[in-house]
Amino acid sequence: MPGISKHQTDPRIRRTRQLIKDAFVALLQEMDIEKMSISSIAERATISRVTFYLHYRDIPDMLDKMADEMIEDLQHAMNSNPALPTSPEDKDWLRLVKMLEHIAENAPFYKVILGSRRPHIFTERLLQMFTELITARFENRETASSGSKAVIQKDIAIWYGSSALIGTIVGWLRNDMPYTPGFLAKQLYLLTTHDL
Repeated sequence: MPGISKHQTDPRIRRTRQLIKDAFVALLQEMDIEKMSISSIAERATISRVTFYLHYRDIPDMLDKMADEMIEDLQHAMNSNPALPTSPEDKDWLRLVKMLEHIAENAPFYKVILGSRRPHIFTERLLQMFTELITARFENRETASSGSKAVIQKDIAIWYGSSALIGTIVGWLRNDMPYTPGFLAKQLYLLTTHDL
C-alpha cells in the first residue's frame, strides 16, 4: 500500500505484518537469512504462504518494506515530542531521547537486525537517515558559526557522526542497554557538541 502511512493502515494488516516481523526476527536468531524460506517465516508467524504473499512479493521485498517501516517508526518517534524545546539544542536532545526510547522499547528487533552478519539493508537505511539528520544539523551550525573553530570538512564530519551514532547504538544494545535513553542521549549530545 504505497503512500499510506503505517499508522493509517488497517489494524488487521498491521497485526499480520507484526506477526511476520516477529517470526522473521525469531528465525534470524536461529539461522542465516540465506537459509530462511517464506514457508519457515509463514509457519513461525502462524499464517499461510498465501497470506505472506498478500503483504510481500518475496523475502527481499519484505526486508525492504521492514527497513522502510523501521525508518518511519524512528522518524515518528523523534517527531512526537510532547515537551516544547526552549532552544535548538534542546530540540536535538529531545529528538535523540525519543529515538533511543523507541529503540529501547523495541530492543529485541533492533538487537537482531543491527547485529553482525545480519541483513545490511537495515543498517544502510539507518545510516542514510542519520546522514540526513547530521547533514541538516551541520549546515545549521555552519551558518550560525562565526568561523572561530578549526574548519572540519563537511563530508568527513557527516561520515564520522552518522557512523559513530550507529556504532554507539549497536554497542548499547549488545550490552543490554546499561544506560537509560535519556542518559545516553545526553552523553551523545555532549560528544557531538564537542566534535561537530
